Amino acid sequence: MIELLSRIAIKNREDTGDAGVRQAYGVLCGAVGIALNLLLFAGKWLAGVLSGSIAVTADAFNNLSDAGSSVITLIGFHLSGQKPDPEHPFGHGRMEYISGLFVSVAILIMAFELIQSSAGKIFSPEPVEGSPLVLGILAASILVKLYMAYYNKKIGKKIQSAAMGATAADSLGDMASTTAVLAATVISMVTGVNIDGWCGLLVGIFIFYSGIQAMRDTINPLLGQAPDKELVDQIRRLVCSYPVVKGIHDMVIHDYGPGRRMVTLHVEVDAAGDMLKIHDEIDNIERELGEKLRCQATIHMDPVEAENDTVRKLRGKTARLASRVDQRLSIHDFRVVQGETHTNLIFDVVVPYDCPLKDEQVVEQLSQGIESFPGKYYAVIQVDRDLC
Repeated sequence: MIELLSRIAIKNREDTGDAGVRQAYGVLCGAVGIALNLLLFAGKWLAGVLSGSIAVTADAFNNLSDAGSSVITLIGFHLSGQKPDPEHPFGHGRMEYISGLFVSVAILIMAFELIQSSAGKIFSPEPVEGSPLVLGILAASILVKLYMAYYNKKIGKKIQSAAMGATAADSLGDMASTTAVLAATVISMVTGVNIDGWCGLLVGIFIFYSGIQAMRDTINPLLGQAPDKELVDQIRRLVCSYPVVKGIHDMVIHDYGPGRRMVTLHVEVDAAGDMLKIHDEIDNIERELGEKLRCQATIHMDPVEAENDTVRKLRGKTARLASRVDQRLSIHDFRVVQGETHTNLIFDVVVPYDCPLKDEQVVEQLSQGIESFPGKYYAVIQVDRDLC
């Protein structure tokens, strides 16, 4: 159904990198989610009234909260698609994350209410009446939620939306909780054992856990999480494909919402080259990053002595030394400054955040190793933390 509707309603639907296409997919999936969740709420509420089951009624209101969440998500996609303005020069893309945060809070509130109601049913149980109609409604609900999980996951992957991925996970959670309610109803019908309150409590806890997970997924990009490794690798491959680039470092990716990324990085270029021609190539790299990866890029040039044999050999020895300290260490901005009594090796070393060594220990080990090189060498080291 989603595939058919997207063909009808979304122009250029395969151009998922375009902000307008992403917004259209988000609005379409949000609207379908609202309709299906309202339908499920009506059916389960009827089943809960007929059976007197708190678990079924709780599951119905869970679907009602999902419909409200879909409304918020739809609004979030609409607002995130607005163009930049003087107050928000980087656009409104993070509204998608903020709407997801509101959804998470709503899920947690609903979960708390369900847990409270179910606890009352455990201490004061009431008879549950099952029927083929009730069982049919619950079974149909499971199939609908399975379909919703499928299309949200598929579209979320297609447009690279964490919010829709979270919606897919929520739909799978709803499917599992409805399955538990169906099992409790069947057990009550067959054995007469009333586990309705316990099942409702289980559903409430499961919803609460889903809310916590959804909140984490929306807070992380707002706080500034590490960029996707695949994106970092794509940027590296594209930039390093230009012969003028001798090395790349200090890459920083700012995320202002899906499809709205700003990238800054440094590239090493030959100091003996034609700076005007090199600058022109850097402009070409920035333009290609924007066209292919939809990143607004700013690149800083670091001139290095690429053809100096002495510098190249010293850099190689220093790089090997760094890898012995920790194989993940890398160096850049390597310069050699000769003096009358000694020679300074000046460079930056990139240290991963999970490196067990402190900055001072890294500097100390590298300095001791460089001072052991044949000749009179001292190290002048700047420590960088790897942001990508």
